[in-house]
Amino acid sequence: MQMMRTFIKPMHPEGIRFVAVFAGVTALLFLISSVLGWIGVGLTVWCYYFFRDPKRVTPTRPGLIVSPADGVVSLIEPAVPPEELGMADTPLTRVSVFMNVFNCHVNRTPIAGEIIAVAYRPGKFFNASLDKASKDNERNSLCIRMPDGQDLAVVQIAGLVARRIVCFVKPGAQMKTGERFGLIRFGSRLDVYLPVGVTPLVSIGQTMIAGETVIAEMPNTEGNSENGPVVEQVSAS
Repeated sequence: MQMMRTFIKPMHPEGIRFVAVFAGVTALLFLISSVLGWIGVGLTVWCYYFFRDPKRVTPTRPGLIVSPADGVVSLIEPAVPPEELGMADTPLTRVSVFMNVFNCHVNRTPIAGEIIAVAYRPGKFFNASLDKASKDNERNSLCIRMPDGQDLAVVQIAGLVARRIVCFVKPGAQMKTGERFGLIRFGSRLDVYLPVGVTPLVSIGQTMIAGETVIAEMPNTEGNSENGPVVEQVSAS
């Protein structure tokens, strides 16, 4: 049973209709050729795997900023948050996490707070790993206001293959760290704009786990001991 849980993960409801379509096409392919049918089986399994929604163990210490996506850190650089969020035009440190088609695509809140703005903007579909994707690609931006009044922006960016950004939250929602807020279908990228004075704790090329990997820590947060930070963890459903 434990072995099955290791390889078979829950699927997000957003993927049900896609898996059904893949399965239906696979049935038709078997009528044409068993070879094509088995190729369809492989693609159906991949589709199920793409929409997997595993539980995550999120750090609970206040002030920790976690990755909003599975993937690899592709860029760390100063940049101005999307203008549609209405934030100041001061450049902030932007950490970009690139997701390929094999990563889990469920997106999670980097830090606890209130969603004060959600802004969608249509655009192009350049490769999401490119720097210009942040400016030109289709995107959905969220501004999260933390209890101390500081704001953090997280942006869902469509990629070369992605054609659908899904966001589950609206302004006014109170979010916990690591809570699901959306997903992007078939390859994309997430940008996190850190507040002023916050230094990233990750490096380009580092592998990230949504809701678990710590990107940065807000300054002057409690929970540090003489022997260094202690991170408590809980399961995030």
